Amino acid sequence: MIKTDKNEIMALFDEWNNALQSGDPRKVASLYEGGGILLPTVSNQVRHNHAEIEDYFVHFVAKGPVGKINEANIRIFNDLAINSGVYTFTFKDGASVQARFTFVYHRKNERWMITEHHSSQMPE
Repeated sequence: MIKTDKNEIMALFDEWNNALQSGDPRKVASLYEGGGILLPTVSNQVRHNHAEIEDYFVHFVAKGPVGKINEANIRIFNDLAINSGVYTFTFKDGASVQARFTFVYHRKNERWMITEHHSSQMPE
């Protein structure tokens, strides 16, 4: 069994955030498992596959988002890892949004993939 530490899981957010900043929605979607689920921050539609996830990110990356984690809570269970907490996105127009998040990662062939991602804007 491969030993994973919290820094490795935290770095997965950086990889995802960098993919967002690339402006390429396909690059972002490629970080999700084929059957991964996205419950996005600024859409009411649950995304069930790469095509739907990519479609969401077409619109999201166009806003120039830059994410920053305010609080992370990481738990690791063999080939599953969970990172949940609060993050803030700032956009190229100067707007920002704070949201709660949960990333569930699944290790597949030595690679961590997002299998579940829930993000919801803070209610207050």
